[in-house]
Amino acid sequence: MLVDSHCHLDKLNYNDLHTGVADVIEKAKQRGVEQFLTVGVTLDAFPNMMEMIKDHSEVYASCGIHPLDVDSDFDLSIFRQYAANDRVVAIGETGLDYFYQPESAPRQRDLFEQQVAVAVEYNKPLIIHTRQAREDTLAILKNGQADKCGGVIHCFTEDWAFAEAAMELGFYISISGIVTFNKATELKDVVRRLPLERLLVETDSPYLAPVPFRGKENQPAYVRDVAEYIGLLKGKSFEEVAQTTTNNFRNLFLNK
Repeated sequence: MLVDSHCHLDKLNYNDLHTGVADVIEKAKQRGVEQFLTVGVTLDAFPNMMEMIKDHSEVYASCGIHPLDVDSDFDLSIFRQYAANDRVVAIGETGLDYFYQPESAPRQRDLFEQQVAVAVEYNKPLIIHTRQAREDTLAILKNGQADKCGGVIHCFTEDWAFAEAAMELGFYISISGIVTFNKATELKDVVRRLPLERLLVETDSPYLAPVPFRGKENQPAYVRDVAEYIGLLKGKSFEEVAQTTTNNFRNLFLNK
């Protein structure tokens, strides 16, 4: 059994590639993917995302404001209401991205801090996006006492030192299809060093499809390819990677 710990089911191509979310889920199940976490990035899109998954108990949800969406409407009271939903098992995707939007850094930090505070209050783990913002990301997590709720650094592309610092805060490290890319040499080295007990696997679909699907729409079914590749890097069987990452997902998101 596998879990796609981070996907965006509401952003897949339902006009040409899929007949609906049930079709996406069935394609994934045919490859052993049995559970999914669909991740919110704006408050405006959250109700539609929840409507899509209402009949699919194997799909969990998160609620957050992505650092590249900080110009979208943010009402803290509405955010708290959405975050309290029983189907919501995590807060995020939140964090900092100074690569694409360095000019919005102050606003990013403000919304990140607010979301960390809600995660700690509700005891729901955080889903963190970080790019070229290592020091500020770690500082906000530490100052906000995010170790109390834990979380995951999603779509990890940082160095070993960052991975160690995140794990010291009780965070997991989630690996996407990027690890299969030829140029991802540093990431491959980090994955070899990471303890399997701190790893999650994800697609981040519809983005970042792994080899051999690179350049196409990513989908939850392809998380199997990520898990298989991690097994090769670490000298572990696919079955061990699948079982351990599934247990890690449940420990982080479902056993709070």
